[in-house]
Amino acid sequence: MEKKQTFHDIIHGEKPVLVDFSAEWCGPCKMMAPIIDDVAKDLGQDVRILKVDVDRNPKAATAYQIQGVPTLILFKDGKVLWRQSGVVPGHVLKQVIRQKTE
Repeated sequence: MEKKQTFHDIIHGEKPVLVDFSAEWCGPCKMMAPIIDDVAKDLGQDVRILKVDVDRNPKAATAYQIQGVPTLILFKDGKVLWRQSGVVPGHVLKQVIRQKTE
């Protein structure tokens, strides 16, 4: 049986991880959902995408000092490569991921 990866394991991996810190009640977060889906389709296996609900995962939100949602953080090898709060257009998000992970 495969060991379930923890959040810590995932963000410390070699593959870049985009974490979308959001909340169900957040309007801009709902706007980000189709953008994130589009980015996932476009970049495929190049990046792993996680959605973290700050209300269900307050420890993660506190650990990364999330003060507003949506907040996107790009990790690789446990390091924060990029961070942005608010709605980010898909083309900008793809460009940032490509630039930061080359």
